[in-house]
Amino acid sequence: METKHKIYLKNSVNLDEIADESIDLMVTSPPYPMIEMWDDIFSLQNPLIRDALHGKRGDLAYDLMQKELETIWKQVYRVLKNGAFACINIGDATRKVDDEFQLYPNYSRVLNYCMDLGFFPLPEILWKKQTNAPNKFLGSGMLPGGAYVTLEHEFILILRKGSKRESKTEDEKLKRLQSAFFWEERNIWFSDIWDDLKGTKQNNIDSKIRERSGAFPFELPYRLINMFSLKGEKVLDPFLGTGTTIAAAMATARESIGFEIDTNFKELYEERFKDIVAFSNEIIQNRLNNHRIFIENERQKKKRTFRHSNKKYGFPVVTKQETEITFDLLTKITNQGNGQFKVTYSDS
Repeated sequence: METKHKIYLKNSVNLDEIADESIDLMVTSPPYPMIEMWDDIFSLQNPLIRDALHGKRGDLAYDLMQKELETIWKQVYRVLKNGAFACINIGDATRKVDDEFQLYPNYSRVLNYCMDLGFFPLPEILWKKQTNAPNKFLGSGMLPGGAYVTLEHEFILILRKGSKRESKTEDEKLKRLQSAFFWEERNIWFSDIWDDLKGTKQNNIDSKIRERSGAFPFELPYRLINMFSLKGEKVLDPFLGTGTTIAAAMATARESIGFEIDTNFKELYEERFKDIVAFSNEIIQNRLNNHRIFIENERQKKKRTFRHSNKKYGFPVVTKQETEITFDLLTKITNQGNGQFKVTYSDS
């Protein structure tokens, strides 16, 4: 088995290269409007944003930044297949402009626009980042009305285009079963609060990159790709950054396409992909080991018996839906140049 991955480095994000209804899943974390680290990125796309910020017109800058994102959400809707999902990691912003401190509600603005496009919203995930110390606060200390609540979470919007997808042929049904996840993983992944993911440390990243990167942890796109797509399907990230979504697609035997306007990331993602084979296979082994530990604990502590077994690995599983699960081990990654990568797999 092979998967193909393509990265476009362009001055602006434009999905014209992607055909209508050809993408199975979109996972991304865009620049957040009104977060200072992304002011320059937004201003390069629209100089009126810089003028609004310099003129201390926060509401106007916020609106113009959101409109830049909305051009991408509209294109994403076009390229997604019917029944496909869009997963958007987005956080609200707080900022003081012209001596007025306020919240800029990125989450609700993105959600409402995507609903207007025709997306069906599903229950979102609250990602508690755990990046702020418990004694941090904004404002004037302990005086009522002078301090402000700190933001320690972000949202992951789960949006579906069109009706629920169905597996009609026998091959499609088998592919869905082979792409399944374990019962105990489902119980963690499909909770609406994720408090076990940590923000990604970037101390080893060049300062030019670190200043504008909001990289999410690998586990975030890895879960979403497993939750909302099947093996061999195509994943899109229009705001690729350090390449985390493509790395997760490689690790899960999906194909992927990414877009990035900052060329500083090129060497970073090329370097990180060199280790993707060992990294991904370790993740697969950990998932298998964790499942075996879960089964053994259930047997010993709860005296539980299991009716079903996985056909490939032979260990017990909780449900019949887990009996066909298979993991594709990576054997090789090839950098084909011009932002193209090929990954080969073994099913054993």
